[in-house]
Amino acid sequence: MVFHRFSKDLPFSEAEYNRRLDKTRRAMDRAGVELLLVTDPSNMAWLTGYDGWSFYVHQGVLVFPDADPIWWGRNQDSNGAVRTVWMGDDRVIGYADNYVQSTERHPMQDLAQRVIGMGLDKVRIGIEMDNYYFSAKAYQSLTEELPDATFIDATALVNWQRAVKSEEELVFIRRAAKISEKIIDGLVERVEPGVPKNEVVAEVYRDALSGVDGHWGDYAAIVPLLPSGSDAAAPHLTWDGRPFNQGEATFFEISGCFRRYHAPFCRTIFLGEPSDIFKRAEAALVEGLEAGLDAARAGNRACDIANALAAPLESAGIERGARCGYPIGLSYPPDWGERTISLRSEDETELEPGMTFHFMPGLWMADWGLEITESILITEDGPAETFCNRPRKMFVKT
Repeated sequence: MVFHRFSKDLPFSEAEYNRRLDKTRRAMDRAGVELLLVTDPSNMAWLTGYDGWSFYVHQGVLVFPDADPIWWGRNQDSNGAVRTVWMGDDRVIGYADNYVQSTERHPMQDLAQRVIGMGLDKVRIGIEMDNYYFSAKAYQSLTEELPDATFIDATALVNWQRAVKSEEELVFIRRAAKISEKIIDGLVERVEPGVPKNEVVAEVYRDALSGVDGHWGDYAAIVPLLPSGSDAAAPHLTWDGRPFNQGEATFFEISGCFRRYHAPFCRTIFLGEPSDIFKRAEAALVEGLEAGLDAARAGNRACDIANALAAPLESAGIERGARCGYPIGLSYPPDWGERTISLRSEDETELEPGMTFHFMPGLWMADWGLEITESILITEDGPAETFCNRPRKMFVKT
């Protein structure tokens, strides 16, 4: 019997959570994993519904072959877990606060003792080794406390199960896309020479969080990125208090977010008359985007998108070595990508209906940059669908 102390506003249906758990268990079986420790907060939320800003301390979800998952984390955060996970309250366990940021003990020691108490200290345990949230010390503590267990690298095991989105998930991404459109519309309206960047970003957050059509906005996994002029050669600069300047291009990398689902969207604004190099780059980039969208069909491969993009750019004398996209969906900081498929020439992953990507062919040259991107859905038949619907161009304000 599932017992909840609190009424819950779960994002998804019981059938949807069952679907996710079944997929994960099948993947565990294929990998020979008898117990899976999930520490990526995006995977934790995808499997259980857990949603809280607690990923700065050690926490995780234990996935079993034949029992409901267990949420494990800091004791004070268990109050958030019982309010957000679909499991019964008895599947939420917390560790004492004297484990937090201690030099004398580690939270994984608490988890190990619980695993021993379950009689699972000799099984094959999957852990997300290459994860922002799983430290070298955590691994050391687990292996010391569970010497008879066999540890298996289960990095991205859950991530791969998230690649094809359900209809319920697509509803959320479409809502996020409406917010992305609102943000870009506001930027095109507000960006002018002399306007400080921080003031524009403040309005970005207002647009992002106020939402669209009665649907509120969540915080995105990445802050707005908006380098200008020669700084746009660096793709991951944020903002400061300096003003926008005449004669400079600024690209804006943003995403609306609804219940942790993202729809990244990038556009470039040029203040003044662009030089010929910008015009040629824009034309080649848009041509490459169109070709890539046409190649983004079920049955094709990830590399087909990248290769279709590359041809017009190479014809224009533009070389870019970076990948041009990645899967998107449910995410927490510091990244809104799912860290599985890459849209690049080496990746031969077959595209399936329901896969979602940020098709992101940014140009970052020696002293300038340009971004025009789309979040896309691989459809049952035909080219990719774009989640956002705004002109595919560089916006020029003279």
